[in-house]
Amino acid sequence: MELKAILDQLYETRSPLHLANDPLSFCHRYSDPADREVAAVIASAFAYGNIKIILRTLERIFAELGPSPRRYVATFNPREALRTFSGFKHRFNDGRDLTALLWAIRLMVQQAGSVNAFFLRFHDPAAQDVTAALNGYSSSVLALNYRPVFGSETAPTGSRFSFLFPAPAAGSACKRLCMFLRWVVRPADGIDLGIWHGVSPAQLIIPVDTHISRICSYLAFTSRTSADWRMACDITGALRSFGPLDPVKYDFSLAHLGISEGCNGADPLRCLTCALTNICPQTGYLTA
Repeated sequence: MELKAILDQLYETRSPLHLANDPLSFCHRYSDPADREVAAVIASAFAYGNIKIILRTLERIFAELGPSPRRYVATFNPREALRTFSGFKHRFNDGRDLTALLWAIRLMVQQAGSVNAFFLRFHDPAAQDVTAALNGYSSSVLALNYRPVFGSETAPTGSRFSFLFPAPAAGSACKRLCMFLRWVVRPADGIDLGIWHGVSPAQLIIPVDTHISRICSYLAFTSRTSADWRMACDITGALRSFGPLDPVKYDFSLAHLGISEGCNGADPLRCLTCALTNICPQTGYLTA
């Protein structure tokens, strides 16, 4: 079976169980696109580290945000939020970082009407991809006035708030921002949300995490060894040959081979039952 057919088959096997094991599931708790947009910014921002810890972190956040994340950020008091989230910790981000993120969303909505409209200030519909848009978006978010949170316009020395808004210009793979864009830009398909306008799915770059980096290396989609922006562009370029209008279509299903199915490249039994077993050279290495 040719690779595209296998990838298409893998795409069709996505399930509610995979979604439940993904930070995107928190966006599906809401029906209003405005709530989904805010939820997507938050859920993607903290989608780093062990998936169980990610889900636990997000449960705590969204329990506090209540039935409408958009309404929460529009009306919350940063001082009160700092007290509410004083004990919050997700690896090296703390309650101040979370409060600053909520404040950033509030300012973006106040300035532009939505995060979508704020992002479009930096996006060229004719560009090949979202590289320049992400550079502009991240730098502009970090340039907002955070005095109500930090006591100064910018995050203080030692803060890890900027980690939530990386940029291709610095070489980062921008995994979480690319994932966020996939969620909101790709057409609604039971997994992704399709709530944004003005950005084409053809312009998206694949979110590169450890699973995508490893699996796509097995499939010869990249020869790079560092999970950086160049690797993300390499893999996206390879995927464009299967679907130029929607190159990141297969991201969710490929990532969940690792996240949910346990692919780690070192377990022959898992490899033999993997959907990619007939085309992945790693299977041969393990069973030779």
